[in-house]
Amino acid sequence: MASAPWRTGTVIRIENATKNTRRFFIRVNDVKSFEFKAGQFVTLDLPIHEKVNKRWRSYSIASWPDGSNVFELLIVHLEGGAGSTYLFNETKVGSELVFRGPLGVFTLPEKIDRDLFFICTGTGIAPFRSMLNYIHLHKIPHENLYLVFGCRTKQDLLYYDEMKALEKELENFHYLPTLSREEWEGHKGYVHDLYESVCRKNNEACTDLKNLRPASFYLCGWKFMIDDARKKIVDLGYDKKAIHLESYG
Repeated sequence: MASAPWRTGTVIRIENATKNTRRFFIRVNDVKSFEFKAGQFVTLDLPIHEKVNKRWRSYSIASWPDGSNVFELLIVHLEGGAGSTYLFNETKVGSELVFRGPLGVFTLPEKIDRDLFFICTGTGIAPFRSMLNYIHLHKIPHENLYLVFGCRTKQDLLYYDEMKALEKELENFHYLPTLSREEWEGHKGYVHDLYESVCRKNNEACTDLKNLRPASFYLCGWKFMIDDARKKIVDLGYDKKAIHLESYG
C-alpha cells in the first residue's frame, strides 16, 4: 500500500443507481490524468473513527482508464456500515475525499489467450465493467468473455442497459445476469448454475480433464459467494491457479 500516495479528490457528481446504491464521480485534484489499471481499487480515509485503520474503506474503480482525472466508485449503502453511511449522508457534490490509489493486482492478463469468466454479485460488477469497457475501447484481442452477474431483483441490475448494449458491440462478449428473488425473462437462480452450465457445454466433447477449454475465472463479491465458486470451479476440473478474486466482507 505504501507505494501509492494519499491524494485529495472532489466529488463532482452523484447518481442513484438503485434504491441503495450510488455512483460517485470523483475528480483527482492534483493531476491532469489519473492513471490506473482496469480492475484496481482505491482506499478512502473517511472521518468516521479516531483510529486510522478503522477509517479506511476500499472500493473498486467502476470506470476505466480514459486519460482524464475523473474516476467512478459504485457504493452500496450497508445497514449499520459506518463508511457507506457517511458517504450517503454526509458526502455531497463539492465534498473532498482523501484516498490512496490505485491499488491492487486484480487486473487483466497481459495477453487474453483463454476464455475469461467474470463472476460477481452486487457492486462486485464494478471492476468487470472497467475491464470490459477497457477491452472494447482498446480493441484488445480476446477469447470469450462471460459476465455472470447475480442479484435479487431486476431493479438491482446495475449497468443493465450498458451491458446489453456492450454485448452487441463487443465480439464474443456474453452478458449473463441472473435473479434470485424475482421471475423475469432472463436467467433465474444463482451465478453458480450459469458458469457451471457454460463450462460443461464448452467441454462436453472433452474426455480428459487435462484438455479442458482454457479459462480463467475472476470472482468479485461477498465472501460466501466466492468460497462456493472456488470449490465449484475446482470441481469442474480447473486448477485453482486459474481463479483470481477480490472479496468483500
